[in-house]
Amino acid sequence: MKSYVRLVNFEINRFIKIYVSLLVITLLSQFIGVIVTSSSFINRAHEVMFEQNLSESAYLHKFGGIDFTGISSTLWFIGPIALCIVALIFYSFMIWYRDWFGKNTFAYRLLMLPTARISLYFSKASAILLFTFGLLAFQILILPLENALFESLIPETFLKMRMDVSAILQSKSILGIIIPPYFSDFLISYGIGIMFVFVLFTSILFERSFRLKGIVLGILYFIAAVLLFLSPLFAMANETVPDLYPEEIFAIFLVLGILITGASIAIGNWLISKRVLV
Repeated sequence: MKSYVRLVNFEINRFIKIYVSLLVITLLSQFIGVIVTSSSFINRAHEVMFEQNLSESAYLHKFGGIDFTGISSTLWFIGPIALCIVALIFYSFMIWYRDWFGKNTFAYRLLMLPTARISLYFSKASAILLFTFGLLAFQILILPLENALFESLIPETFLKMRMDVSAILQSKSILGIIIPPYFSDFLISYGIGIMFVFVLFTSILFERSFRLKGIVLGILYFIAAVLLFLSPLFAMANETVPDLYPEEIFAIFLVLGILITGASIAIGNWLISKRVLV
């Protein structure tokens, strides 16, 4: 257990500078976006009112006001979220391949540690998951502050509606996808994400174990896992299965997700223990 914790800490320290940079970029971009978008809306509203000789009530009747979803759908807001997602997906590959880069391949030193190699597998997966949930927690933390700033910049008359964090997450915006408002949806979304991490890691280990042949094996394994997980949707679309209750559909996906995750861990353990040589 101590070896696992040390490996997790080691993996976190290797990415921490980039990770903090992502947090700072998210913070600055979203707060600047709140200020810029709010100011632009007010300035544009005043211009239209002047050009068309409209009162505030007439303008609002014709064009409507603004709420926080008008902020959360801008590039200022979506851009850093997309950057963080891309960075974590990229690092999910690099967390393995960086160990093999350079003249003195660090992977060999890690594989020679006096601990079960599966600890290395789990430590890398744990680091990715901690980074992911850390970004989510950071977004949830700054969201009320951004909302408060937005409501302080927009005059009451132009405010379409006041929204708390729960209402923002339930709105049809990217935030409602990244941070599902309901706990059950959160478990489903990020349960699939955890499964994806383990499938990806096992696919990478296929390549590390068999090199050129492993590339094909890794891609085939990844595709097979995705198709297996989505097979109930294909079956329901082709009407090859009777209509199922939502609870039954959830149970099927839950079982498939557990089986695929378990199989990925088992295969990954075999690959890193028996096939990845030093």
